[in-house]
Amino acid sequence: MIPEMTGTVTALDVPGADSKDGSLHGETLSRLRDYIVEGNIPDGGRILERELCDLLGISRTPLREALKVLAAEGIVDLLPNRGARVRSLSETDLHELFDVMGGLESLAGRLACEHITDAEVAEIERLHYEMYGFYLHKDMHNYFRVNQLIHQKIVEASRNSALRTAYATFAGRIRRVRYSANFARDSARWGEAMREHETIIDALRRRAGSELADILFNHLRNKRRAAAERSGGTTASSFNNDVPAPSPPHTVGAAGQTVK
Repeated sequence: MIPEMTGTVTALDVPGADSKDGSLHGETLSRLRDYIVEGNIPDGGRILERELCDLLGISRTPLREALKVLAAEGIVDLLPNRGARVRSLSETDLHELFDVMGGLESLAGRLACEHITDAEVAEIERLHYEMYGFYLHKDMHNYFRVNQLIHQKIVEASRNSALRTAYATFAGRIRRVRYSANFARDSARWGEAMREHETIIDALRRRAGSELADILFNHLRNKRRAAAERSGGTTASSFNNDVPAPSPPHTVGAAGQTVK
């Protein structure tokens, strides 16, 4: 099933397009990206344009424009005169890409602690609570959407445009794997990821740059491990719903102390 429009944050506008056309393009791109990232087409699988056009209710022209963007993001490969395929990543690719992303997020966390404002921390905390709600309801689609927003906002808080560009280049290439890693055969991974996000928020609040850098790097390493363990066919539909829930997110009291 094609997901509904979710507001995924990416540069979507087409230069020269009016606002209506830009909105339609953005909706098509967001829904198609979600459909592929959430594993509805297998690694290396062909993009069946006619079927997707019927599902999305669009013609082939906007679909092909969206596929060009997804190719630039590293999610699909365009094949000359043969359409497109979902990009497959080898084990070596995954190790290298996750290490690069871990390094980028680690640096972003360190720099963010030097530049982030109280308002930005509060917004990231708000997103964290929202993500926790989706976790409790086993809503992986919206959990992942907000999760990616949190990571993106930490990168933005680094105030480093070169880092943001590098992050955007690599993020798309492992977006699909980051999503699927939550369905690892070790069903506790999702709860583990939530607890890691608790430590991310805590370190960010305290502007503990070195600590946050280490947490984010290890967070990506754990995600890579879960992605490797997932091999064997576990899917969203077979995910164990009895994942132990972490403690509720902490809040900050009036005196600035962390309380439950």
